[in-house]
Amino acid sequence: MEKDAKIFIAGHRGMVGSAILRKLKSNGFSNFILQSSSELDLRNQQAVTDFFEKEKPQYVFLAAAKVGGIKANNTYRAEFLYDNLSIQNNIIHNAYLQHVKKLMFLGSSCIYPKLAPQPLKEEYLLTGELESTNEPYAIAKIAGIKLCEAYRDQYGCNFISVMPTNLYGINDNYHPENSHVLPAMIRRFHEAKMYKSAEVTIWGTGKPMREFLFADDMADACIFLMENYDGKEFVNIGTGKDITISQLAELVKTIIGYKGDIYYDTSKPDGTPRKLMDVTKLNSLGWTYTTELADGIIIAYEDFLRNY
Repeated sequence: MEKDAKIFIAGHRGMVGSAILRKLKSNGFSNFILQSSSELDLRNQQAVTDFFEKEKPQYVFLAAAKVGGIKANNTYRAEFLYDNLSIQNNIIHNAYLQHVKKLMFLGSSCIYPKLAPQPLKEEYLLTGELESTNEPYAIAKIAGIKLCEAYRDQYGCNFISVMPTNLYGINDNYHPENSHVLPAMIRRFHEAKMYKSAEVTIWGTGKPMREFLFADDMADACIFLMENYDGKEFVNIGTGKDITISQLAELVKTIIGYKGDIYYDTSKPDGTPRKLMDVTKLNSLGWTYTTELADGIIIAYEDFLRNY
């Protein structure tokens, strides 16, 4: 990407989009097109068409999506499918119409089958049934991958896709019901500490294993791939390391300084047993993560204290 290139970051106010914006600025890029959701409804086909015709971006990072944790995914199933399909369809199609030089579509590790072999290799896509609790979101993201591939096949578009593992970090979503597991834990343990609660409740058994990547590392990987990768096949982005939910809970508890007990509500769903990304492809291209989990959680908690 040229330093003066016109770059559109869809979802620049979210955790991932804002991390990409920070990283691009630190790398010397300055020509950004930024629209909040109140300024541009990405679900609105005509609005997105008008925006692309007027602004004509050269590079696009498609980080905008309706996202949430296991409860939100399972509750707002229609919204997660419709909104995400609309957002990505509108942006990808208009990127083609306006001859965008390169587009990156950001997916999610939930695209993989629930019981796929571990670690998750890129070729495991569509080899089994999805986890039912986040199936609508996963289907939307799979459609986005396939749409990028189809526009490449039919029109020669340089559209690439990346699949991040579970992300956390600065500007995360700490909503009490709709957040992902790590930010939800940060809020829960913090509030338990403030109100001197005897225990903190965690959904499920604590046995599922999850991988976590600091959002600024994710942003660094995205920019690295935009500048160094033009392949049709999507690329996993992660650390290649995972941890049980119970180990994560103990880590967050220690960092926050909560002294009470942890109770596991086994009546609640666990979700997928394990989701560890195989990052062999990414590593072979020359990129590896730098932020260890404990260090990243400390930064995230400091951001939580400042802003929430």
